Amino acid sequence: MALPYILVLYYSRSGATEKMAQLIGRGVEQSETLEARIRTVPTVSPDTSASTAEIPDSGAVYCSEEDLRNCAGLILGSPTRFGNMAAHLKYFIDGTAGIWTSGALIDKPFAAFTSTSSLHGGQETTLLTMAIPLLHQGMIYCGIPYSEAALNATSGGGTPYGASHHAGPKGDNPISEHESELCVALGKRLARIAYKLA
Repeated sequence: MALPYILVLYYSRSGATEKMAQLIGRGVEQSETLEARIRTVPTVSPDTSASTAEIPDSGAVYCSEEDLRNCAGLILGSPTRFGNMAAHLKYFIDGTAGIWTSGALIDKPFAAFTSTSSLHGGQETTLLTMAIPLLHQGMIYCGIPYSEAALNATSGGGTPYGASHHAGPKGDNPISEHESELCVALGKRLARIAYKLA
């Protein structure tokens, strides 16, 4: 029988959010009680028609409704777009009314992560607005506690609302040591909480 899993679901354009997803997945796997299932979403064209192949050329596979429905917990990630999640991820989330109707996500924990081009470019608002549809699903929001030393020491990303990264105006800032520690810590924490709740 397969281990229960934490779904690490993200959209990434320049790769920073994808790297964060991998670090968070590492934290989940370090719990040794749950697996990390890393998934992405396809891009959305202006007329909302399919603009990419059903299977991506590289990286994570696209998330299915069943991936989301059957997870023990969810960690949602997106680059910041005007203080909110990217349209591609929002489009996927907006299509989950069937899961909402069934109540499949009620009482499961979730967390959020983001990457921004500027240090004050909406990290916290993005994390909080990603929480809104998941609270409607009946999920339980988990942030990062200040017992994580990196949260007090970081000079880049990292918030009590979730993991974050300051990618810089060109998107080429590497993920810092503190940002990396907080990504791993978030994965570990959500796995631990999901395991207890299950």
